[in-house]
Amino acid sequence: MKKYIVKAFMMLALGAGFTSCGDSFLETDYYSGIDTDDALTSVSKVSTALNGTYYNLYYYAFAGNYATSIGDIPTDISYWNGKTGHFDDIYTYTVVDTDTYLGGIWEYGYKVADNAARIIEAIPALYETATTEEKAELDLYMAEAYALRGYAQLVLTNVFSHQVKVNGNDFSAEPGIVVIDKPVAAFEEVSRATVGQSYEAILNDLNNAISHFAAAGGDRGELQYLGQAATYGLLARTNLYLENWDAAMQNAQKALDAANISTLTYGNDTYKALYNNEISNSESMFALAITASQNWSANSCGTLWSSYNYSPSPKLQALYGENDCRTSVFMWDDQSTPEVPVFKGGKYSHFSSGNPAYATNYLVNAPEMYLIIAEANLKSSNGTLENAQNALLTVAKRNADITSVSNLPATKDELMSFIKDERARELFQEGLRLYDLRRWDEMAEVDANQAPNISFVYTNYKISDLLFPIPSAEINAGFGVTQNENWSATLPQKN
Repeated sequence: MKKYIVKAFMMLALGAGFTSCGDSFLETDYYSGIDTDDALTSVSKVSTALNGTYYNLYYYAFAGNYATSIGDIPTDISYWNGKTGHFDDIYTYTVVDTDTYLGGIWEYGYKVADNAARIIEAIPALYETATTEEKAELDLYMAEAYALRGYAQLVLTNVFSHQVKVNGNDFSAEPGIVVIDKPVAAFEEVSRATVGQSYEAILNDLNNAISHFAAAGGDRGELQYLGQAATYGLLARTNLYLENWDAAMQNAQKALDAANISTLTYGNDTYKALYNNEISNSESMFALAITASQNWSANSCGTLWSSYNYSPSPKLQALYGENDCRTSVFMWDDQSTPEVPVFKGGKYSHFSSGNPAYATNYLVNAPEMYLIIAEANLKSSNGTLENAQNALLTVAKRNADITSVSNLPATKDELMSFIKDERARELFQEGLRLYDLRRWDEMAEVDANQAPNISFVYTNYKISDLLFPIPSAEINAGFGVTQNENWSATLPQKN
């Protein structure tokens, strides 16, 4: 089935078959011109529309680059050497409301959400007259559409709203996103839900996806499609952000069980092999359908982390032990110097070809699930220190000097500190660091400079306050979306 996504990817990239419903607070596109309210009249058309929705997810302006990279670039684990101008306004916190990256995330996030909503709305009418086989297929498509919308709205909420929970403090009443619970009609006025309502919609979508996977008899079992394991993983991530600790650990374990994963990879060669190509990561539950022949080239994450001069910060590099296999993917260009580092891609290295632009984005992965289980066990009244240590050990053993729980901290506070560092070490380049720093209410260090020294332009920054602006084009369109109040005052200020 992956070939159908790749085919849609190729044809859309060439500009074929695009039409627009237009004239609304967002623009939505369907592959092959399926974009009207009554166009989804057959199972095959729903399948085609679903592939178009995946394409919008994979697009470089959303999960294919911008929406993933923004979770790492403006944090303490990234370093920009200043030689090129990509993501630099995000990195240096000189962002404006006309920012290209934020505009792309907003536009394509809502393309995913709205297109998915149209599929969800269309399927029940087809279900009434479908054969048994077609009903199973429609349930599968419904499951994936719900998961796609849930994923998109989780990203949009995290990027454009206040973190829902910050170290026990509840910000669910703050402005959230425009929740897409049904397709948006042309000229329709919209309004932002609260952050709490946005998260409620995300949970509903992901839980509905699980229900429809069950009705379909399972998922496709292919990495490039959202399935049960990835959806449970997204539920675990969402509940972690909500500080629903029991639900977070339960869904993380369900994700691991659904993926049939009970351990991870250790040792330099086997770890490095995880990032050989687009299907080599046996620890992943969901990856984008990006290949050596179909990719975003200069707009790819791999290019950002190589030719466009981003690399692991000196602070992050110092967090790894001497015998940590995760540094086996840290390779440097021949032109790299300690003062002006030039990275060769890291997790985006695509070692089978040596071209980082060919690398896929592994978006939901088993190590994150173990780290969620570890943190949730520390925070939940139903958790135990021992269970937290055991889950953490599965990941921490990437450092060959850690072989048993006796090598891990023995107190709750020290173990939590270790988990924070371990999430930095393990989840680098997976786009989650910004939301970790915000939800932990860290007084952050950002805009690293003066490599190879550990140095930052801004320190002691209350990053949980950070609000990115809603794109001005959306505000000025006049369909009811309001701006984040005083967003510029939440950026770090020089002393």
